[in-house]
Amino acid sequence: MVTLAGVVGFALSMLIGSNFASYLSSMVIAWGFVPMISSFAAYSKNEAKATSYTAIAFAAIYSTFVILVYFAQLTTVRLENLSTEATNLLNYTQFGLFFNYDLLGYAFMALATFFIAWSIQTQTNGDKWLRGLLFIHGIFAISCVVMPILGLFHAHMQGGSEIGVLALLFWCAYFIPICVLSFLHFKRQL
Repeated sequence: MVTLAGVVGFALSMLIGSNFASYLSSMVIAWGFVPMISSFAAYSKNEAKATSYTAIAFAAIYSTFVILVYFAQLTTVRLENLSTEATNLLNYTQFGLFFNYDLLGYAFMALATFFIAWSIQTQTNGDKWLRGLLFIHGIFAISCVVMPILGLFHAHMQGGSEIGVLALLFWCAYFIPICVLSFLHFKRQL
C-alpha cells in the first residue's frame, strides 16, 4: 500500500507539475518497494530463493540510487545557489548525471520485478496477471540503461519535459495494477 500511495502521489504530482511532490513521492515509492519485494521473497518456495534474494538486492540498489537522487533534489538543488556546472550535473531537470543515475536506479527496479516474478506462486488469475506484469516490467531495464548511454535525453532537447511526463504517467498507469494485485496477493497469504 505504501508503494501504491507513492505511485498515485507521483502521478498526481506529474499532472499538477510539482517537482517537489514528485521527488518526495518517488522516495515513498522506494521506501515501499523494498518491503514489497522482501514480502514476495518471504513467501517464495525454496527453489525460488536465489531469484528472490537477487530481487531483494536489486530492489535495495534501486532504492539507494533513487533516494540519493531525489534527496539531492529536495535539499542541495532546491536550497543551494549552485554554479552552472553543478546545476547541469545535479539538477534532475537538466537530464545530466543525476537524471542518468535515476534511470540506472529504475533499471534495477525493473530487474527486481523480473526476478521476483519467478518466485510468485500463481493460485488465481490475479496472481497470473501480477506475475506477467512483473516479468514485462523487467524489460524496462534495457531502456533505462540504453537511453542514457545513447544520450537520448539532454538539456537542450525540444519537448523533453513533455515526453518525460508522458512516459512517467504511462509507467504509473502500468505500475498501479502491480501494486493493487500485490496487495490482493498478500491479503490471500494471511
